[in-house]
Amino acid sequence: MREAFQEIMKEMEIELIDMGEMVVKALRSSVEALKSRDLEKARRIVAEDRFINKKRWEIESKCINLIATQQPVATDLREIIALLNIISDLERMGDHAEGIARIVIMLGTEPLVKPLIDIPRMAEKTSDMVKKSLEAFVRRDAETARKISNEDDEIDKLYEQVYRELLSYMIENPTIITRATYLIWVAHNLERVADRVTNICERIVFLVTGTMEEINVSKY
Repeated sequence: MREAFQEIMKEMEIELIDMGEMVVKALRSSVEALKSRDLEKARRIVAEDRFINKKRWEIESKCINLIATQQPVATDLREIIALLNIISDLERMGDHAEGIARIVIMLGTEPLVKPLIDIPRMAEKTSDMVKKSLEAFVRRDAETARKISNEDDEIDKLYEQVYRELLSYMIENPTIITRATYLIWVAHNLERVADRVTNICERIVFLVTGTMEEINVSKY
């Protein structure tokens, strides 16, 4: 019974990593579509979000079946609960990537109000945080999880920088308010992804220690 449980958990962890790779691809592709003004790529990202959603439901269904058939003990339940929460956060990250793609479509062929510098940095950083957090989950590495969550402060700083800069552009030139607002929305989606990585890190700490705690209170 115990061996069967561990085997199923390992299979679901592989699926979790697959789901994480889908999310990272969507995040990076959405910002690439923004940079290149590739509306067709943006539409594909919107359409392909359903695959991320499908993967979430598949894993969740397996978790429910595991509880029903394997009679998990307390530590097993922590693993299952952590997994369920993590796939929920990943699914929402996919929604944030889809949101960016929809903004690209709304922008259409309108020129950007400024060169993209900090937003691509945010995208790369958040994508890296997603990958590292899932690796920490597989390793049950609470110490690394705490370190990853602290990286959220850097994302918050970049978001604040983007927000202030675009706000100053809008004050100087009210005609670009709509286009500048769209870019703020993009940055906000990326900032929310980093927040959800912190959620994952908290679940890893919970899994390892059995204690739920807020491991990073943003200073920004």
